[in-house]
Amino acid sequence: VISEENLTVSSLESLASSIHHFFGRQDYFKLGTAMTVLLQQSDLLTGSAQKCAIIYLLYDMYRNEPITSNPFATVFAYLMLDKDQSSDINAQEKNILPGLTSVEKYFLYQLIKGPPSKDLQKKTPSQIANAEVDPNQVYDVDPFLEILQSRYIQTPSCNKSGISCVIADPDNEKSMTFDINEKSQVIESLLTGECSVVTKAFQPDFCCLIPPLLKCDSELAFMIPDDEEREFEWDRTMCTSNSVGVEVRRLIAKAFTGVLSSQEQHQVLSELEKDQKLVYHIGITPIKLPDLVENNPMVAINVLLRLMQSNQISEYFSTLVNMNMSLHSMEVVNRLTSAVDLPPEFLQLYISNCISSCENTKDKYMQSRLVRLDLFIEVQAFCIEFSRIKEAACLFRLLKSLDPNEPDQRDKDLKDGEKDND
Repeated sequence: VISEENLTVSSLESLASSIHHFFGRQDYFKLGTAMTVLLQQSDLLTGSAQKCAIIYLLYDMYRNEPITSNPFATVFAYLMLDKDQSSDINAQEKNILPGLTSVEKYFLYQLIKGPPSKDLQKKTPSQIANAEVDPNQVYDVDPFLEILQSRYIQTPSCNKSGISCVIADPDNEKSMTFDINEKSQVIESLLTGECSVVTKAFQPDFCCLIPPLLKCDSELAFMIPDDEEREFEWDRTMCTSNSVGVEVRRLIAKAFTGVLSSQEQHQVLSELEKDQKLVYHIGITPIKLPDLVENNPMVAINVLLRLMQSNQISEYFSTLVNMNMSLHSMEVVNRLTSAVDLPPEFLQLYISNCISSCENTKDKYMQSRLVRLDLFIEVQAFCIEFSRIKEAACLFRLLKSLDPNEPDQRDKDLKDGEKDND
């Protein structure tokens, strides 16, 4: 991508597109580290165009982030500094990185102040390297350096003490006699393979000494008897699959959409009986309760009885009240009232919905079946008990009008109550 021949014909945009095509975002940091090594060892580069290309690619890989968040922002900072300028970011890195020409520095300055213009990105690195720059150009990068310095201060001293694993050949005259093939071999040996310097750093290890034991004469010593054999305590349930729970969850999921067979219902109820906490782990939620009630009311009754101590039981009651009234839903509530004490406010609201549903039902047969449920009979008994109240007597007559074939015994009881009231 950054070969001298390619840099004369490919624009900066084209170079960036090639990098994005051949490398994923997870490879950007490793790739940027490799290019930084080349930047540090300037004798491995053939000219200014390659420097400009590397600087642009280091910028472009993280162009969607603030420049100060770029992992290679410190590289940019020290490239902008002159050798005699002081900074608190990383003195070691400053000594390793080469200086830039005025053209290269102006190009980097445009990236730091960014975003670069479209015209700049359409130029080739060779065109940028051969451009002319005002020698009196002022580079205001103080705000950029201040942000990096504040972050560098918070970096642990151990991390700030590292240096590059590559040391340049001090005999520059000799190194400059390398031909292109020899340079390619050196670059390949440095940046590829298991011993690649890209993944290594030369820095001191952080050593944490083992603290000495505290000597305390007044403290009871911990005794370890030597004459006893010790055995490991194994948790034999660890990492074992709960096949029972998996099967019950499968059957409950099936119960939401269809009727379970007698054998499947028996299996679910039997497993719930064995493990009282299993009901909390089989996928039952207030939202799914109506489907379970309509398809498998007996399972729904058993589940609700085991959820009575749940902190979500009020949500289950609310779902029962607001779901469409049906024989199955009324049967579930009827069984619950026989087994546990339900909240009075829930019963009152549910009874009100029952009455409203019966009034709105046009099918006489379905009306009759709804009225004949035990829960409805309890409402009639309630009306007889309080027949002295006019509204209770009216409610009783309404219930009787829904089923004209009902025996007249309760009518007689109601009339007797009304006479007592008069």
